[in-house]
Amino acid sequence: MFDLIEGALPARPGVGYKPQHFAAVMADAGAVGWLEIHAENYMGAGGRPLAQLRALAERFAISVHGVGLSIGGEGALDEAHLARLKHLCDWLNPASFSEHLAWSTHDGAFFNDLLPLPYTPVTVARVSDHIDRLQEVLGRRMLLENPSSYLAFAESEMGEIEFLRDVAQRTGCGLLLDVNNVHISAVNQQMSAEAYIDAFPLDLVGEIHLGGHHEDALEDGARLLIDSHAAAVADPVWAIYARCLARAGAKPTLIEWDDEVPDWPVLEAEAALAAWVLESVA
Repeated sequence: MFDLIEGALPARPGVGYKPQHFAAVMADAGAVGWLEIHAENYMGAGGRPLAQLRALAERFAISVHGVGLSIGGEGALDEAHLARLKHLCDWLNPASFSEHLAWSTHDGAFFNDLLPLPYTPVTVARVSDHIDRLQEVLGRRMLLENPSSYLAFAESEMGEIEFLRDVAQRTGCGLLLDVNNVHISAVNQQMSAEAYIDAFPLDLVGEIHLGGHHEDALEDGARLLIDSHAAAVADPVWAIYARCLARAGAKPTLIEWDDEVPDWPVLEAEAALAAWVLESVA
């Protein structure tokens, strides 16, 4: 088991760091209290990205978010990828590390997407084994993020919350609660986002994510939400977030905006809104 250092990330808003914002962040971060990076963008040997990251780490707590480990894949974790990740975490010493409940590799092929899993005891065991290996290599506790879902697997034998809780109990990992993903899954699968939040083990949550999505209409008129990370946080997501804080109290909260990235004042304004919700509710 690995201990999570409580309070390593401040219970304030953070944003996903983008290099075009470096000068603005260093000059005036505004409401932003910490930054998140995607691990795979910083596994090189040097250059401007690592120099900027070192400068940011002197002023901000950093959360490292993995997108390429394929925690749910059928094969073993890529040991070379793990070694690069360990090197990054060893010198950066981030306040938090997280990954997705998803798979992206099969028979040596890598798919540039985060693909869903059936919720079964077999999958619980496989994901738990991979998390055990990851935490062993890193020497630190990770957070596992709930996915956005578009369809349910017919072979699933348990609900998503039960699945996440079982994995956390087996491995000692924490959870990352993506509220935008909760809203997307609730609309797409016609379930209650409020009931999901009310049942979620918020005591295991070390970080919350907020982000934007796009909406499409299917031929039958049904709504389909797409997790795009390319828009401002929608009003229903803010409402679910407030409900979460009312139960859990203040939590480190990230604004994710990875595509069609706006200028810094727009992103900082989203963080300021999250700060207002944190102060008002939590």
